[in-house]
Amino acid sequence: MHHNHQNPTIRPYPSFNPNADAEALHKAMAGMGSNKDKIIGVLCQRSNWQRQEIAEAYKVSFGKDLGDKMKSELSGDLEDLILSLMEKPVRLDAHQLHKAISGIGTKENILIEIMTTRSNAQIKELKQVYQEMYKQSLEKDIIGDTSGPFQHLLVSLCQGERDESHHIDSLKANQDAWKLNRAGEQKLGTDESCFNQILATQNYSQLRLVFDEYEKVTKHSIEKAIEGEFSGAIKDGLLGLIKCIRNRNGYFAELLYNSMKGMGTRDNDLIRLIVSRSEVDLRDIAQVYQQKYEKSLEDAIKGDCSGAYKNGLIALVKGNF
Repeated sequence: MHHNHQNPTIRPYPSFNPNADAEALHKAMAGMGSNKDKIIGVLCQRSNWQRQEIAEAYKVSFGKDLGDKMKSELSGDLEDLILSLMEKPVRLDAHQLHKAISGIGTKENILIEIMTTRSNAQIKELKQVYQEMYKQSLEKDIIGDTSGPFQHLLVSLCQGERDESHHIDSLKANQDAWKLNRAGEQKLGTDESCFNQILATQNYSQLRLVFDEYEKVTKHSIEKAIEGEFSGAIKDGLLGLIKCIRNRNGYFAELLYNSMKGMGTRDNDLIRLIVSRSEVDLRDIAQVYQQKYEKSLEDAIKGDCSGAYKNGLIALVKGNF
């Protein structure tokens, strides 16, 4: 099924020496204009915990914070990429959620992406780290910034209580399909809580079965029902969640595609996606991207980005092994 182990592009670098790397970065930033490709050569070839060790070694050797030094040396998209690489994954998630919530207009897509694709354990850690970083609970911030059924969906996901087994029950799937049909199309006004309850708590294998049953019962897809019954943020939220349940790699491939399509690149999305998936499943995502869009992820980035920023993203997609 969908549970083969995931394929990252970045693994811990085998002959790792944090002091040598710190020294190389120091040299790359000495003198006029830093050697950006040298910086990428080090940081895009190491795993996140190795980058943390490099930062530690840098501080010991040079008495300066590596992140601060990068900020003063770099700018624009390259700076954003490098600083994202230097953040621990859970802090990067917290940071991105906070930015999505506190910016002008909530970036629903970021909330959906993070809250639907992290494990229960990751969500629990994320809530703790968010609280430490922003002195406010993630749940409170979500409630303060969203409303209605979309808020309820996010609060449900925020509990990190999804069944993570692969246990399936076809009778229950059939009953739930009927329940969803009654809550949606059979009813004047939709009972969102029913969708919420089923989609936010059951395991992915079971939900795929529910979707199959739904199609048998109604003769059309659950997506079509949601398109017809919901609008706005909750519609996007449920459709994102369903995409992710049906095929997580396909969901991420589409998010990457969307970050680069049309005029101008949504660099915040592109950076977050590449960085956050590089040590999880980016190799799988790149494969699906190629099948889906008949173009390699690497070529898409080459066509859309330039300079050292482009080289850094490509290094992460190519990987270090």
